[in-house]
Amino acid sequence: MSHLIYSDSICQLGEGALWHPQTHMLYWFDILGKRLYARDGRGQVQWDFDRMCSAAGWIDDTTLLIASERDLFTFDTVTGSEAILCPLEVDNDVTRSNDGRADPWGGFWIGTMGKKAEAGAGAIYRFYKGELRLLYPDITISNAICFAPGGAYAYFADTTTGMIRRVMLDGEGWPAGEPEPWIDLRAEGLHPDGAVCDSQGNLWNAQYGAGRVACYSPEGKFMTALGVAAAQSTCPAFGGADLSTLFVTSAAHGAAEDDRLAGVTFALPTGFRGQAAHRVVL
Repeated sequence: MSHLIYSDSICQLGEGALWHPQTHMLYWFDILGKRLYARDGRGQVQWDFDRMCSAAGWIDDTTLLIASERDLFTFDTVTGSEAILCPLEVDNDVTRSNDGRADPWGGFWIGTMGKKAEAGAGAIYRFYKGELRLLYPDITISNAICFAPGGAYAYFADTTTGMIRRVMLDGEGWPAGEPEPWIDLRAEGLHPDGAVCDSQGNLWNAQYGAGRVACYSPEGKFMTALGVAAAQSTCPAFGGADLSTLFVTSAAHGAAEDDRLAGVTFALPTGFRGQAAHRVVL
């Protein structure tokens, strides 16, 4: 497998990869750099913010919902204008947003975490029909938020637990029971970071420190793993013309000196097909 570099821009903490299914643009964030990148076949652009931003969903061809350390806001990629939708832990200086993804109903799940990974400082929320609702408190590092095709399950992780959990969803996309342990990575010493489900329901999980994205079947069985040439792999997203390319962000902050590609964004061909990213419905 060739380690194809999609963008050689070095992110201190690359995250939030999002392939826009209508414009065929890849978006991703450098959380610590307070920057949003976008790239397509014509080239790359970037926007700088006054606060840390980490995850996005698409609303239309030129409008994104973006999660920051203090709010959820819409962002116009043509004009650069912002409009706040709701505060997000705005009174808590300890935390920032982290992993997030739109669900099949058009809701947006967003996790927070302590800026220094303070134990239990974060949480996971869902923004739906104008309301931000707390789902899971006492999360240290929110990650791996993604959804099974058709919306039967949501998946998420607290990276520090070494466990990916899943929860059944009801007809409106709300949790319909208690989350259950689903994939236990503790014995392997693996750290679950961002994740995405493909069209067959397989879950692809970036594993921080392992330099790979691992694929698990809908039954939670390990299937395969794709390596990237940067140890701190952070967030995958399927994209490309047929949704068979896996884009993977990485982090340079804290990387070893010999990890020369730390912080770049990769594009890996796969034999699988992703789901188109769900549209956020406001």
